[in-house]
Amino acid sequence: MTDKSLTYSTSFLSKLHDYKELTKFTLTFTVVFTCVISYLLAPSIISYNLKMILLLFAAGLLITGSANAINQAVEKNSDALMKRTANRPVAAGRMSQKEAYTFAFLTGAIGVFIMWYFFNTSSALLSAFSLFLYSFIYTPLKTKNSIAVLIGGLPGALPCLIGWVAAEDSFSIGGWILFAIQFIWQFPHFWAIAWVAHKDYTAAGFKLLPSNEGPTKYTAIQTIMYSVLMIPIGLLPYYFNITGSVSMYIILACNIAMVIQSIRLYNQMNVKAAKRVMFSSYIYLPIVYLAMLADKIAIL
Repeated sequence: MTDKSLTYSTSFLSKLHDYKELTKFTLTFTVVFTCVISYLLAPSIISYNLKMILLLFAAGLLITGSANAINQAVEKNSDALMKRTANRPVAAGRMSQKEAYTFAFLTGAIGVFIMWYFFNTSSALLSAFSLFLYSFIYTPLKTKNSIAVLIGGLPGALPCLIGWVAAEDSFSIGGWILFAIQFIWQFPHFWAIAWVAHKDYTAAGFKLLPSNEGPTKYTAIQTIMYSVLMIPIGLLPYYFNITGSVSMYIILACNIAMVIQSIRLYNQMNVKAAKRVMFSSYIYLPIVYLAMLADKIAIL
């Protein structure tokens, strides 16, 4: 390999890595994962069509990646102030805001088109609404008021409803239950992250904790309250015959674990306890959604 080709290869890989960072690929993958599982949980999906699953996965990556790209373009200056985000491509100056916006427009448009052409109009419109809500309402609101977490929870949970609607072409109860599970889960999840990264967020002007004073007993109590609320909501998939009893017990165990970690946060009031809540929330979604899917497959 010549020096020129080696340089080109290195440059290409660096640019590819920057686009991966721009889309927050790990976060995007998690969001799309719940969308696809929600699609597979819909009662009309009895046999699995790999083509449709891959199309939904691709559309989800494009739309969520678009929202994250807009987020980073808008928050270029604030990202540069925080240690955990300073090396993002736009904040670090490796990518212009124009390039990020162009990428976001193309990926968002293609993703919504896939939802419309291969699935249905309802899921496409819901996808577009979620993209708009995250990019242009939640993102600028983060520096204004802590209610941003509530607003951001909507596009954060809408992928579950989008997946369900993509399968059913209706806004039936099952989709709203899956939406509710992910919506409520986000509060202890985001508050734990905001607790751990409080200094960084404060330096950037973000207001994401429920208390203006920062990590306080009030914030810990709120985390406990929402974790407790997850328990009855977690029983709804069984009650409405979306899945069976096995997943119900698994979800119940996961929800009790979240409550226990939230109580430990209240008792200990430190970053170590907040990290336990955060990591517990990270593993919560894959366990819960895979349990529901496995239960449905077993029933079928």
